[in-house]
Amino acid sequence: MNREHTEQEILRQADAWANAELRGDTTFLESILVDDYIGIGPLGFMLTKQEWLARHQSGELKYESFNLDEVQVRVYNDDAAILTGRQVQNGAYRGNSIQAQFRITLVFVRQQEQWQLASLQLSTIGQPPNMPQSR
Repeated sequence: MNREHTEQEILRQADAWANAELRGDTTFLESILVDDYIGIGPLGFMLTKQEWLARHQSGELKYESFNLDEVQVRVYNDDAAILTGRQVQNGAYRGNSIQAQFRITLVFVRQQEQWQLASLQLSTIGQPPNMPQSR
């Protein structure tokens, strides 16, 4: 499989994942997340696959908008890929607003001829620290 085709496949899977998050589509999320999936939130907390799905199943998490942009895909061999980008969301969790933008890293692995999401990490977007100028 050529690298460009694989990158396009990863972008399609990431878009499908983002749409499933927006709609709270736990059936699709169940199928795309690997069994030992770990999601790392912007404050460093970790959620298993079941905990990730439970936020949607309970109805406590609702999105009005959920988008990925500024994406770049790096492919490793034919069975691993990393997507980095920006996640922009507007919604609520347990009635608390979660309007934010994050830097996101999605780790995809190819299992049984299908790309699945093995892990994600969110980080708040800030300015880089002031670094001394080299002379």
